Amino acid sequence: MALLAERGGDRSAARSRTGLRGLRGTRGTRGTSGRGPTGRRRLVGLVFTAPVLVYLAVFQLFPVLYGFYLSFTSYSPLDRGAPRPVGVGNYTALLGSADFLKSLRVTVQFVAEVLPFAVGIALGLALLANRRIPGIGLLRAGLFLPRIVPLTAVSLVWLWMYSPDGWFNDLAASLGLAPRDWLLDEDSALHSVAVMRVWKALGGNMVLFLAGLQAIPGVLYEAAKMDGAGAWARFRHVTLPGLRPVMVYVVTINIVYLSQSFAEIFILTGGGPLGSTTTTNYLIYQEAFQNNRFGSASAMAFVLFAAIFAFALVAMRGNGRK
Repeated sequence: MALLAERGGDRSAARSRTGLRGLRGTRGTRGTSGRGPTGRRRLVGLVFTAPVLVYLAVFQLFPVLYGFYLSFTSYSPLDRGAPRPVGVGNYTALLGSADFLKSLRVTVQFVAEVLPFAVGIALGLALLANRRIPGIGLLRAGLFLPRIVPLTAVSLVWLWMYSPDGWFNDLAASLGLAPRDWLLDEDSALHSVAVMRVWKALGGNMVLFLAGLQAIPGVLYEAAKMDGAGAWARFRHVTLPGLRPVMVYVVTINIVYLSQSFAEIFILTGGGPLGSTTTTNYLIYQEAFQNNRFGSASAMAFVLFAAIFAFALVAMRGNGRK
C-alpha cells in the first residue's frame, strides 16, 4: 500500500510539472502573439505616415536648410558656377542697406497700422455675435465671409475700389471731395493697403474671440452681477482676463501674418510708389527673382524669421508667466 501511495504521488507531481510547463508555454505564446500585432500596427502606421514625412522632408525641411546655406553664399541662378561662400557678408551688408532698413520700417508701420484695428474691431464684433438675438447665425456667417475669400481675389476687388473710377472716389465725390489716386500717392498708398488688410483679418479674429467668449463660465458673470458690477466692470474684470490667452494668440498670429505680407502688396502697389509699400517680404521677392541675388535674399528671409520668432517667443513666455 505504501508503495502504491508513493507511485501515485510521483504521478501527481509529474502531472503538476507538465501542467506548469503547458501554462508557461501558453503564456509565452500569448506574449509572442501580443507582440506580433503591435509590430504590424507600427509598420502600418509608418507606411501611412511615410508619404507625409517624405513631403515634409523634401518640400519643407530641405528648402529651409538649403536657404540657410545660401544665406552664407553669393549665388545667382544665371551663373553657371556653384554658390560662392562669403561667410557672414550677406548679413553684415544688410546693416548698411538703406533698402532693407526702409523695408523693415515699412513692415513695422504696416503691422502697427493694421493690428490695433484688426484686433479691436474683431473683439467688438465677437461681443456682438455672442448675443442671443434673432438671425445671429446669419450675422456670424456674414462677418466670417472675408476670411474664406482668397487674399488674391480680395486684393483684386479692392484694386478696383481704389481705382480712379472705383467706389472710394465715388464716395469722395458724393461728399464733395476731390478724387484721389489712393494707391499711387506716397502718402496714402500704405494706409490704403492697411485698410484692406484690416477688413480681411476681421472674420478670422472674430471667430477666435467668439470661441474664447463662449469658453468663459457664465457663473463668473452672475457672481459679478451679484456684487453690483456694471457692464464695463464685467468686461474689464471678467471678459478681458478670460480672453487673455486668446488675445495673446490672436495678436501673435496677426503679427506673424502681417510681417509676411506679399500678395496684397504685389497686386495693389507693386511695392510703390517710391518704395513706400515695400515690405521686407516683398523686398525678398525682388532681391531673389528680379535681381537674382539668392544669397542676399536668403539672409533677409532669416533675419525676418528671427525677428518674428523672437516676438512670438516673448509673447508666449509672457502669457505663461501670467
